[in-house]
Amino acid sequence: MIRPMALIIEQIPVLSDNYVYLLHEPEAQATAVVDPAVAEPVLERLEARGWQLTHILNTHHHGDHVGGNLALKRATGCTIVGPRADRARIPGIEVEVGEGDVYALGQAQARVYDVPGHTRGHIAYWFEADAALFCGDTMFSLGCGRLFEGTPAQMWASLAKLATLPDETRIFCAHEYTESNARFALSVEPDNEALQRRVAEVKSRRAAGLPTVPSTMAMERAANPFLRPFSPELQRQLGLSGGDLVAVFAETRRRKDSF
Repeated sequence: MIRPMALIIEQIPVLSDNYVYLLHEPEAQATAVVDPAVAEPVLERLEARGWQLTHILNTHHHGDHVGGNLALKRATGCTIVGPRADRARIPGIEVEVGEGDVYALGQAQARVYDVPGHTRGHIAYWFEADAALFCGDTMFSLGCGRLFEGTPAQMWASLAKLATLPDETRIFCAHEYTESNARFALSVEPDNEALQRRVAEVKSRRAAGLPTVPSTMAMERAANPFLRPFSPELQRQLGLSGGDLVAVFAETRRRKDSF
């Protein structure tokens, strides 16, 4: 049985374009931070809210996702959770999780998915009852992460896995990249009406100084070209009509890399 939503989610902008998230489960007074790039803004927000940090949830090893781990551990004694497949590169890791595991944050439960591609050991956390996906750098609003350590086949499989989650799932990705992603998306699927509507929304929000994250899975499936290698328009734009989905995805990613 799925619980009613319980998590309080706080979005903390850090560095130039990162988002760090605080997840507070009030019944157990458990609080996690997802991908703390740096420690100080997290500690400041915790103090402002009167919350005690109990967990760090890491999605992958990059410094702008784990840079605050050890300082937060020293300050709070929290438990550091991260990908089993990349445990050697997660500072201070104590709990290793991977595909199919369910990890509890108080009364809230996160299902863990292995989503390699951006890195070889990337994971995502899906809090089903709270309709919240924390996907690090695997999926962005209107985009996906660069393939630093994985193959196009791996990344497409990871994105396709996440794309099966319910429409209402909120996509809490780790960067504010939506405006640049939108410009690229329009270059490869210009007649996509859902994309056009999303682009207008993104422009409005950024002009008002507001974040474009989270998005929803329904919107991403409708407008994110990296979830749409089956799109006839996208395939035509790439010169790959009727092509294999992995090949279409790979060409889309290649073009974005040099856009």
